[in-house]
Amino acid sequence: MELTTLLLLLLASLAVTAVARRLKFPAPLLVVAVALAASAVPGLPDFRFDSEVILTIVLPPLLYSAALDISYQDFHQSLRQITKLGIGLVAVTAVVAGLIAFWIVPELTLPAALLLGAIVAPPDAVSAAAIGKKLGLPRRVMTVLSGESLINDAAALTLFKVFLAGVALPTRAGEGIATFVIAVVVGIPVGLALGYIVHLVRARLNDAVIETVLSLLLPFVAYTAADQLGGSGVLAAVAAGLFVGYHSPRSGYATRLQEQPIWAATDVLLEAFVFALIGLQLPGVVEEAADSSEGLWPSAVVALVLLAVCLLVRPAFVFGTELIGRRLPSRRRQDRLTWQETTVVSWTGMRGVVTLAASASVPQTTATGEAFPGHSTIVITAFTVTVGSLLLQGLTLPWLIRRMGVADPGRRRRQLAAELVVFERTTDRALAHLHDHRDQWDARYGRQKTDQFIGRLEQLARDRTGQVRSAVDAEEESATASATAAAAFEGLRRDLLRIRRDVLMDERDAGTIDDEVMRQVLLEIDAEELAMDHSWLARMRS
Repeated sequence: MELTTLLLLLLASLAVTAVARRLKFPAPLLVVAVALAASAVPGLPDFRFDSEVILTIVLPPLLYSAALDISYQDFHQSLRQITKLGIGLVAVTAVVAGLIAFWIVPELTLPAALLLGAIVAPPDAVSAAAIGKKLGLPRRVMTVLSGESLINDAAALTLFKVFLAGVALPTRAGEGIATFVIAVVVGIPVGLALGYIVHLVRARLNDAVIETVLSLLLPFVAYTAADQLGGSGVLAAVAAGLFVGYHSPRSGYATRLQEQPIWAATDVLLEAFVFALIGLQLPGVVEEAADSSEGLWPSAVVALVLLAVCLLVRPAFVFGTELIGRRLPSRRRQDRLTWQETTVVSWTGMRGVVTLAASASVPQTTATGEAFPGHSTIVITAFTVTVGSLLLQGLTLPWLIRRMGVADPGRRRRQLAAELVVFERTTDRALAHLHDHRDQWDARYGRQKTDQFIGRLEQLARDRTGQVRSAVDAEEESATASATAAAAFEGLRRDLLRIRRDVLMDERDAGTIDDEVMRQVLLEIDAEELAMDHSWLARMRS
């Protein structure tokens, strides 16, 4: 793909994403739909991509960024559900889809059919998570979906390697299991080790710019290192992200404030790019299938059948294992999902970039020089399952979430109440520290100044604690009334900040101050507005 074509694709996909965000519509779905429509335009450049680029440049940062935001405690608590879906469901889907494909088209050969099953097995939870977050899915459901997306790619790509090798050379079941075990045993420790090293370095640097650069490089280093050692690069990137994300509170505030918008922008860019690529693959896929020995329509029939299989296997597996799990006495009650939540989880099987990238990795010929069995069928099936699941499940998932009534309206209130408890405890300890050292401060500043200082801090803490407690405990009517008054006061504060920025720009333009002074004062104004945007009261009103 030429540089000009790549830039045009990035700009167009970002424009569509901006429209989707403005309309509060899931961006992946709109990007895919627009790309599908654009693919029919005559004279459109060739947008076929190198699968290695997708797997090594796009996938690691997306997984690493997602791992940074996952709560380790929630991930650990939902580990049974996550591994059940991320590993068990992927393996079941690969086998079922592969056997059905082999039954329909015996010419595929069993290894090639199982390879196709592994390609269409892993769901991509990017769009599902985006929809769920927007509609207020409970946190444990979001944790299961996000956690599944972190490990299912590793399971599917490992199966892909095993079955790909089996096409040219018969592979025993033991060898396949050994490959999977090595991928896990090598991939996770490599990611944790690199995450630990980066954490130690960042803790001693006190340089937000260099620390952020290390974070940006880490997913690529982890992926490549694990892959070179025979492990799973995907698991390495995920493990590194979980470790760094868990220990990020120990890094400097400047690093955290700088990393968050950088990773958010990176995610938007990469997701827009890959979903646009998915939609633009249509002409190439149709052309290859039409020119192949299998023919377009026979391949399309297989593709539609396997799309139906993928849509049905997930609900059957999710409900089946949930019923079995409820009968086990050792099953933790807090780990259980309601039947409404289970229904939603069972319909979040949209496929994504890993399915297309894996299909593009299938060679035209085997290692022995023979034509790869059913190559065009594999490619068109991967495309059909990806686009079909994105549109069918993605467009109906919001309706299903509302229909099932799966939401957690009290989540924000509980979070604010928990934050209030933390604030009170930290305030008590901080004030106790002041009183423990007041003798030293009396000697240094005098008793009068020390009493004034401690008194002002205590009053500030009491006032803020009282405000937050009132906001949490107030009835809906009184909370609305107080929110109206608070919003008016906040509006005045924002007007003052705007006026200060305008004066600052006027002084800079008049030559009264230089850019260095302007940036320093502007940073102070920005920090004040940032504090307003992220205060507890502001979030309560929102």
